[in-house]
Amino acid sequence: MNERRSGDPILAAVDLLTPVFETSGLDELEVEAGELVVRLARPGAAPAPAPAAQGTAPVTQAPPSGSPWGEPAAGMRFVTAPLTGVWYSAPSPGARAYLQEGDEIGVGSVIGLIEAMKLFNEIKSDVGGRVTRTLVETGTLVKRQQPLLEVDPRT
Repeated sequence: MNERRSGDPILAAVDLLTPVFETSGLDELEVEAGELVVRLARPGAAPAPAPAAQGTAPVTQAPPSGSPWGEPAAGMRFVTAPLTGVWYSAPSPGARAYLQEGDEIGVGSVIGLIEAMKLFNEIKSDVGGRVTRTLVETGTLVKRQQPLLEVDPRT
């Protein structure tokens, strides 16, 4: 399925650049086209000193392991993003987050929002259990199938 969104140049650029970046062996890639600036960096890469353009979100990049996003800890499960967009852990700025590490969630529990194409989509868990780790920060651009949470389903 083609994830490119012709109406959002940032998402389209990320979708085009990510496969090239993942296979390149580079630690960092920054591309500028007019006012659009997209920077991809592997964990541990030194941050670029250039300021972020207004209205852009930081990009979380995959760790360099087996699957593009790594594997959950033994016995744990990931809850992944169903679409590409900007992740929000609360229903509005200043509001209480939908969940915190240590919280119990059920299948179908709302865990956050992803903004894509100026629409806010409720993201629901496909696994129940105790949240052991939150893997993304509010305002982060996430890719489809990127892990958002790690959950212990045994609880």
